[in-house]
Amino acid sequence: MKPIFVQLQCAPGKTYEVADALYATELISELYSTSGEFDLLLKIYVESEEDIGKFINDHVASIPGIVRSLTTLTFRAF
Repeated sequence: MKPIFVQLQCAPGKTYEVADALYATELISELYSTSGEFDLLLKIYVESEEDIGKFINDHVASIPGIVRSLTTLTFRAF
């Protein structure tokens, strides 16, 4: 399994609804509210052979209230 980080920009007033919907999927390892351009930061562990783009599209970006996402792949832990 490999960790990926996803930042989400939510529609105004929808951040808590998006956070609740993400937790309901039971796929999220960690979820934080953040300041700045994005509203939420989440950490997900995916199987090594998983298509990350499809996974994010199917399980995260499809949640109502998300305006934009930014996915960061990880390569090595120090």
